[in-house]
Amino acid sequence: MVTFILFLVEFVRGAYLASFLPVYTMEGLGLTLTVAGTAVTAHYITDTSIKTYLGYLLDRFSPRLITFVGLVISFAGLLFTFFGTQPWIIIVSSALFGIGVSPIWIVSLSKVKGAERATQMGTIYTMWLIGLGAGPVVINFFLLYSKKRSKLVKPPLKKQWNSLVERLKEMKVLLPGMILQTTAAGMLVPILPSFATKTLGLTYTQYSLILILGGTSAVLGLIPMGKFSDRGGKKWFLVIGFALFAICLASLTFSTNLYSSIAIAILLGVSYSAVLPAWNAILSYQVPEGQEGLGWGIFSSVEGIGIMIGPIVGGGIGSLYGENVTVWLSAILLGGIALFYLLLPFHRVIGKRGTYITTGERGL
Repeated sequence: MVTFILFLVEFVRGAYLASFLPVYTMEGLGLTLTVAGTAVTAHYITDTSIKTYLGYLLDRFSPRLITFVGLVISFAGLLFTFFGTQPWIIIVSSALFGIGVSPIWIVSLSKVKGAERATQMGTIYTMWLIGLGAGPVVINFFLLYSKKRSKLVKPPLKKQWNSLVERLKEMKVLLPGMILQTTAAGMLVPILPSFATKTLGLTYTQYSLILILGGTSAVLGLIPMGKFSDRGGKKWFLVIGFALFAICLASLTFSTNLYSSIAIAILLGVSYSAVLPAWNAILSYQVPEGQEGLGWGIFSSVEGIGIMIGPIVGGGIGSLYGENVTVWLSAILLGGIALFYLLLPFHRVIGKRGTYITTGERGL
């Protein structure tokens, strides 16, 4: 049930952030790409900044109640968007939407326990990507149509916080990668629709087709990749996944027709499916037992720093220098992350707690 709600929330989020908001802001209201990027950043600022506190609340109160309140706030944010004609209204509406969607993500991650965590992460991210990918596809057809028409006892918060700070100290060399990988991805959010139509020369229908095929390849790969990384070691899934992602992303700027764009999109999906389960399984072992809400809240907040920075940087660079430059900078960041993980001695970093040095995990 939780994963289905996650699917619905991410469906709306994907439709709103990846297609509707950039198009509505620029074409509907006549505002700039920078405004669209700022609105996306505002969404992730609020989403990220309350995650730690939300995790604390979710460890103590009913997840159902907190999730319901969040969905009401999300609905209010979406509703206010339609009354906005000024940049600040669009930005505030997007920010409210970000507050509302935070709880469901923490609830979903906190359910991951026991063995084969990468497989469980693969399932969660399958639902996430199906929703996130399907949302822009569906809304693009509407945009096309519009154009044609016109009770556990928990430790004290201080003790939980100290425990999690110790975890962060132990995995501090991973923190730059956590931030940079989400920054690189966030940079693409506000420029993708215009990059597809202006640089690649695609129609909204063709853009939707690419999203479908790329998203489908990612979805189909998540669970198998999660299983493989549980057995074969997670480091190489990260290194190869990020390297392939960087190469494909850079290659996309040279695409001259629909078919080459489709091929690259499918490879991007495959590389994405290699990275997500392995990376989040690594993080899941760092969440203290009984503190899943707060733990995932803090880790999501760290990753969310990049999500906050990325869209406004990507939108600003796209406005000043063009979408191609944004795509190339994102590819360079991802390539650098692949090199960083290649040189990083994972077994020393994460094996400190003894969690990974077990049967089936020696290949980390």
